[in-house]
Amino acid sequence: MKRYRILSFDFDSRARSFDPIPDNWDEKVKEAHLKNRENTVLGLSSQYGERDLDHKVKNFADLGAKPISLAAFHNRFLEQIRNAYVVGSYYPALTGACALGERILNHMVLLLRDHHKGSQEYKKLYRKDSFDQWPVAIDALASWDELLPEAATKFRELNEMRNRAIHFNPETDHNDKDLALKAIHVLQDIVSAQFSAFGSQPWYFCIPGEMYVKKNWEEKPFVKHIVIPNGALVGPRHEITSAVPQFVINDRHEYPNAEITDEEFTALREKRLPK
Repeated sequence: MKRYRILSFDFDSRARSFDPIPDNWDEKVKEAHLKNRENTVLGLSSQYGERDLDHKVKNFADLGAKPISLAAFHNRFLEQIRNAYVVGSYYPALTGACALGERILNHMVLLLRDHHKGSQEYKKLYRKDSFDQWPVAIDALASWDELLPEAATKFRELNEMRNRAIHFNPETDHNDKDLALKAIHVLQDIVSAQFSAFGSQPWYFCIPGEMYVKKNWEEKPFVKHIVIPNGALVGPRHEITSAVPQFVINDRHEYPNAEITDEEFTALREKRLPK
């Protein structure tokens, strides 16, 4: 009867306050957007310091919003990489983005490989504790259906950037900022594709404003080990009584001891939502 609802995630949407204001917006909406932008600049000044604030604000805006991501093994380091870029530490941001991509691949392989012992790819990976050959790890995760196609494509793109950044390339002396920004964007694309808490990933179904794990995906290794730990098992009549500082759920309801489809859960849940 119950399903896992995603409730633990990380994001930072402040960069969207620097988006251009369309001419057709209502004047009050424009004013609110400008006020939000002003508050964001004040917050960035407090966070990063006033020195060269204009450059820091520009860098922060160029990064774009930090993806709405499941709490996993990348969130803290992605934040550090973004911070490095904002303050102008472009080469550390570049190499950090590449290193974090490799770390994510390693973590996924080590976490998931024992679920695929019968595969040919397992034979190439089971003896190692770390993997610096990205294509091998990417191919294995993709063949196991643990890595979504878009994420695999982005990992291959980041691997090319990693090879150019780590191995000596004189051009990096002159375009480290551009390379760093591109690498961070690709890394954020990976997070959006593979680790999103709100999206079109095949393991989710959506009820307006709420994301749930499909029943037939609950035992899939990636979902079981990474997605579900960020969720709470709830019935269709549950209520969120508080969201700060953490989610508090009221679900003291008696439910029938019966299996229902995701569509049936959706129908029952929608009856409880405000019209």
